[in-house]
Amino acid sequence: MTVAKVTISIESELVKKVDRLVKERLFANRSQAIHIAVKEKLRRLEKTRLKYECAKLDKAEEQEFAGVGLASEVDEWAEY
Repeated sequence: MTVAKVTISIESELVKKVDRLVKERLFANRSQAIHIAVKEKLRRLEKTRLKYECAKLDKAEEQEFAGVGLASEVDEWAEY
């Protein structure tokens, strides 16, 4: 995995909290703590976005589309 070095500005209270977690050996260093925090936040946002986009769908319309798709394929199904 390649990494890129970035510079960020964060509130001093957050830095103190991160430093405390590093001191307690939850993370090896500040960089690791911030990397994991950003990664986790992005993962959560991706899940939230999917949930938000799905909420926009019209349930009745989606069921109708599913029925149309299945009806057109029913002749192709093997008989058991």
